[in-house]
Amino acid sequence: MSMRDAFEAALEMARCLRDDLNRVGYGVIELRDEDGQLKLLRPFANLITDVGDGYYAAMGIVGVPPSSPAAPTLLTGMQIGSGVTAVAKSGAGSAMGALLAGQAFDATYPLVNNLGAGLGVEMVYKTTFAAGTGTGTVEEATVTNGAIGVASLEANTIARLLTGTITKGAADSLAITWRHKNLAA
Repeated sequence: MSMRDAFEAALEMARCLRDDLNRVGYGVIELRDEDGQLKLLRPFANLITDVGDGYYAAMGIVGVPPSSPAAPTLLTGMQIGSGVTAVAKSGAGSAMGALLAGQAFDATYPLVNNLGAGLGVEMVYKTTFAAGTGTGTVEEATVTNGAIGVASLEANTIARLLTGTITKGAADSLAITWRHKNLAA
């Protein structure tokens, strides 16, 4: 067998053993008034940034010998803002445009949700911006591993979305439940 034949055989085997890993981001935004009554329920799809792709890849090989790579900086929470720059995998569209507030994840988050055989596994993040926090016109949100209260940059934004205009009054709370689903197709 020639080198060319061996190479072609290896490529054909790789095609037959193909296992595409897809990661998608989606979730729901809930705006509630001072009495806890639901004012707005908005589902969303988001973009996982290039930095987010790298983050998840790095987390998958942390400590594996022989090189035993170090863990990336862990996620710290979410941010909401008023920027409207179009969402992008990298560059200005992958960072917080105009910060209103940053908040750590809620107490029992993040968590892993196994959806069952062949259905995938989700990483679930949730952050609640209480009354008086992030008051204003919310247009964007991010998941970040940057400092809470400092607008995330491209280098520390794992995912970003444009929320559409949401007016968060001083007495309102805003909860974002964000899911990143892994599914081999």
